[in-house]
Amino acid sequence: MPGFVLFVFYVIIALAPLGLSWVAGFPRRPLMDELSSALAMTAFAVLLLDFALSGRFRLMSGRIGIDHTMRWHQLFGRVVLVLVIAHPFLYTLPIPVVAPAWDPSAAEYLRLDGLGLITGALGWVLLITLILSAIWRDALPLSYEAWRLTHGLGAALVAGLTALHAFEAGRYSGTQTLTWFWAALLGLAALTLVYVYLLSPLMQLRDPFRVTSVKRIAERTWELNIARRDGRPLSFRPGQFVWLSLARHPLTLRENPFSIASDPGRDELSFVIKEVGDFTKSLGQVTPDQAAWIDGPHGALVLPDMQEAPGIGLIAGGVGIAPLLSIWRHMAATNDPRPSVLLYGNRAESQIVYPDELERLAARPGNSLTHVLQEPDPGWNGEVGFVGPASIAAAFDVCEGSENWVYLLCGPPAMVHAAETALRARGVPPANIHSEKFVYD
Repeated sequence: MPGFVLFVFYVIIALAPLGLSWVAGFPRRPLMDELSSALAMTAFAVLLLDFALSGRFRLMSGRIGIDHTMRWHQLFGRVVLVLVIAHPFLYTLPIPVVAPAWDPSAAEYLRLDGLGLITGALGWVLLITLILSAIWRDALPLSYEAWRLTHGLGAALVAGLTALHAFEAGRYSGTQTLTWFWAALLGLAALTLVYVYLLSPLMQLRDPFRVTSVKRIAERTWELNIARRDGRPLSFRPGQFVWLSLARHPLTLRENPFSIASDPGRDELSFVIKEVGDFTKSLGQVTPDQAAWIDGPHGALVLPDMQEAPGIGLIAGGVGIAPLLSIWRHMAATNDPRPSVLLYGNRAESQIVYPDELERLAARPGNSLTHVLQEPDPGWNGEVGFVGPASIAAAFDVCEGSENWVYLLCGPPAMVHAAETALRARGVPPANIHSEKFVYD
């Protein structure tokens, strides 16, 4: 299912409450009141659909990639924020002390009292707090695990409060058709939470992994290898990633996404991990045979088939080399005849991982390797500066027909953006450029 089809399906579901309300045949109210109800119902539908955009479901991330999945999650959450903030200020109808018996369809007043008022106010405040805390998460004095727990629980509480408010105070949501619609979306949202926090971890108990080795391979960079305890290899496509945990059991919030750097033909999974947070800074304390758990594989930054790409351009920044290394290793292991180029940017030479292996892979017919350093030592003979138009020209100008290749990019957002812009300027179609940043703002 293409990403565009998923997006259209998403929009149809989000707008479905408006159609279901229209067919109810209620008398019309003033325009601003109808608009307020429309914004509220659309926001509620988008909020519930957003539960499925957590990056844990291959139906989404396997089609459009983890970056687009999480970006949708963020953007739709912000759409909800705008709609919900506007919703209560658009009403013009009065709130009666006693609802008039002659107006059962609430065409001339608002059904807003008691439980409806309380749940609406609490849900409104909590939703705004929830989304703003997500936008400025890095500024909060919380660990990622603590924020993730509060975000998930907060979202569930907002959904519950909003449902109570809609059923109690909503003019349209009390109809049988919309009641079933909201019940279905609420069930879907609840199921996503149960799957992510309970079912998926319990399934991992049946497929335990263990650490086989961990070692420093470059400045502030580690290689971590894990394997199934029963020795079976994991099936994945080169370039995919997993959610990895090294806790004693999988029922934990301490898990992080890491791209697989190894070739799918190996029994071990290899990861290239940079020290940037609490978990990664503790890699030196990890010991062989320690428990490891994975959720995956996920992701759409994968090696395209022969008929899809006459050549492969790989552009990496820092530990963004990991998925592209998996792809290059697999191309070598399977004797893939297509030409390929790796453009690899780092701050310093000490940060380059597997320099000897990269040179061997680059020695294959049709392959080449270009390093770019921001702060080179004296005597460095390679490219200097940032990955951008100049370094991309140096790497790909010698490749005939490279504007028709497929390009796979992974690294810091600024590098990926600069590389995408430079590739498009060279005539590469946007459909031939695929990227992954694991950063969404």
